[in-house]
Amino acid sequence: MSEHSLKRQLKVLTVPVFIEIALVMMLGAVDTVMLSRYSDNSVAAVGLDNQLISLVFLVYQFFSMGAAILCAQYIGAGLRKRLVQVVGMALVVNLLVGLSVSALLFFYAEELLQLMGLRPELMGDGLVYLRLTGAFSFFQALSLTFSASLRSADKVVYPMVVTGIVNVVNMVGNYALIFGHWGCPQLGVEGAAIATAGSRAIATVLLAAIHFRVHIPRFPLPYFRPMPWHELKNLLHIGIPAMSENISYSLSQVAITFFINQISNEALAARTYCHNMIMFVYLFCVSITQGGDILVGHLVGQRRHQAAYVLGNYFFRWSMIITITGSVILALTGRYILEAFTDNTEIITMGVWVLFIDIFLEVGRTSNIFAGSTLRATGDAVYPFVIGVIFQWSVAVGVSYVIGIPLGFGLVGMWVGFALDENIRGVILLHRWKSGKWRTKGFVKEG
Repeated sequence: MSEHSLKRQLKVLTVPVFIEIALVMMLGAVDTVMLSRYSDNSVAAVGLDNQLISLVFLVYQFFSMGAAILCAQYIGAGLRKRLVQVVGMALVVNLLVGLSVSALLFFYAEELLQLMGLRPELMGDGLVYLRLTGAFSFFQALSLTFSASLRSADKVVYPMVVTGIVNVVNMVGNYALIFGHWGCPQLGVEGAAIATAGSRAIATVLLAAIHFRVHIPRFPLPYFRPMPWHELKNLLHIGIPAMSENISYSLSQVAITFFINQISNEALAARTYCHNMIMFVYLFCVSITQGGDILVGHLVGQRRHQAAYVLGNYFFRWSMIITITGSVILALTGRYILEAFTDNTEIITMGVWVLFIDIFLEVGRTSNIFAGSTLRATGDAVYPFVIGVIFQWSVAVGVSYVIGIPLGFGLVGMWVGFALDENIRGVILLHRWKSGKWRTKGFVKEG
């Protein structure tokens, strides 16, 4: 495939992935927007809950991320049997892990929220939301695996369509259950939780039906007799570092949220509002990287490393240009957006400062998203994990805490620490990408 053909295919992949990720982000943002009409305290409580839920979803991505990378390389090499083995094992393991974690979130929700330092006045809302969304979180474990498998085979339109349907269901459910429309009870936070959990269950059913129809119709038992332990080993080789890095990042964010919670309810609410706005700034970077990494995986499976390198540099350049442009626009318009969410002047002022600092942060985040994800797509998963753990805790947590609390700069000071962390890691991971050491890390070596 020529360079021109690769770039054309990248565009074909990026558009549906972009729409899908935008809709996934909206699924959480819709809860925030609708609950902002209910109360700022409910937004703060749900925002902290979602920190924990996000951490859980990263655990679920353990095998789905590994499966996506292996599938892309095996498709590139034409290894159909190994593809089926990887997806089958990822589904079984994620189901078992999902059921276990869901039970943990339901039965120990209060203890977990106390550990995160949720304020007593927010505990009621936080507990209801976490128990309901947590108990049914195992659906997300399966959805992530089905979606990753479909994407690795260039079937990116299907997850996009399903996510669009789910968003409509979630918005309708929120409207009816939060505010009590159409004869439904007015449940507030509980209504948002029911709508979100139900939407995720519907997504899983739809993705499973599509997956069996258009990608892998069945998983023959002879493929798993004897058990393909070598594929499990490959999954672990990618999954453990990738999951560990993401869990480390999420735990560092939980620690940071704990510190923000100590500042004030306004700081926690401002963080939640800004986070939901900023997600859409780096959306293009995430989507073009995910689309590009499918092609990078195919190229690595074909042993075409130079083509993978050229393609990676191409989509990194575009992701940086578009992300920074979006970040500047958001900073300039942020006050008006925040005023649409809340009339609390303290929240608005903090939010505006955060959005301007975030311009610098997005330079590093874009580099991290590209280099970390693309290195993993080539099989080089350990290096991003090591770098991530070191700087997430020493800079993102340590420096942010010092600037924000002892030095008294609050949420704004902590955002400066976040920006330092992202930029330092971005420089290091880009150097790794440019060094070419990832060229020896692929999994297709024996045909």
